[in-house]
Amino acid sequence: MDNELPVLGLIGLGTMGTPIAERLIGAGAELWVFDTDVAAVNRAVGNGASAAASPSDVAAHADVVLLSLPNAKIVLEVVAGKDGLLSGSPVRAVIDLSTTGPAGAENLRTALEASGVSYLDAPVSGGPAGARGGRLTIMAAGAPELLAELTPILSILGSNILHVGDVGGQGQLAKVLNNLMSATSIAITAEALSMGVRGGLDPERLLSVINASSGRNAASSDKFPQFVLTRSFDFGFQYNLMVKDVSLALDEAARVGVPMMVGSTVRQLWDIGQKILPSGSDCTALAQVVESWAGVTIGGDA
Repeated sequence: MDNELPVLGLIGLGTMGTPIAERLIGAGAELWVFDTDVAAVNRAVGNGASAAASPSDVAAHADVVLLSLPNAKIVLEVVAGKDGLLSGSPVRAVIDLSTTGPAGAENLRTALEASGVSYLDAPVSGGPAGARGGRLTIMAAGAPELLAELTPILSILGSNILHVGDVGGQGQLAKVLNNLMSATSIAITAEALSMGVRGGLDPERLLSVINASSGRNAASSDKFPQFVLTRSFDFGFQYNLMVKDVSLALDEAARVGVPMMVGSTVRQLWDIGQKILPSGSDCTALAQVVESWAGVTIGGDA
């Protein structure tokens, strides 16, 4: 690939896909988009994208297609199902930015390779803000020459492109392990701050101590100051998606025979929270579950 971008397709215009589309359009890419959410497609078209009628129609126009979808089942349906990518004109490469887990990646790789389509497993981290600013971390797995070819596209989206392995699925493994640790940091930070508030500590001052000490983590340095102390609970990553990613990590651990004692407890906590919290809650809302058990409020007017 030279400096001129190929015609691109993007399927999935959700929380992450919408700012990804904006980045690609802003970089001058000719972009064809598809989503079942007509309003999201119309917004992308208003920003300069072209609307496709189906995944197959995306394939009829695009040379390289990016996927940003909720789960492995939807990804496989979009690629190999009725009116899927593989039923249209052959695309050269598919970049999957979704989080589907290693098993889902294996199924996708099998389907694409059987049709002669190159596959880059490239889940992302950084949330909607990272996508809008082009600061995503991209955990790419695939042949080194394919990654080199597609890097001009990825560099529009991410400031940290990491080649984690040569086989599709290794990027997924890195991503779900990262999100398991992220879920753990949210949970333990919620518990620590609830206990601190119960003991009379000011949560903002306690966070200052933690963030200047060895307990510092992404939840204490970012999520809690911005989205829990303010009571906005709008980091931008849905609670149910964190539950999905934690489950993907634990399911893979069981598949390969690695015990996850802490991880299993974290999954149990997040599963309980999902039964308590309203549908559509943000991942930072786990703090509200822990607060309710401790009888305290972290931040706000408390």
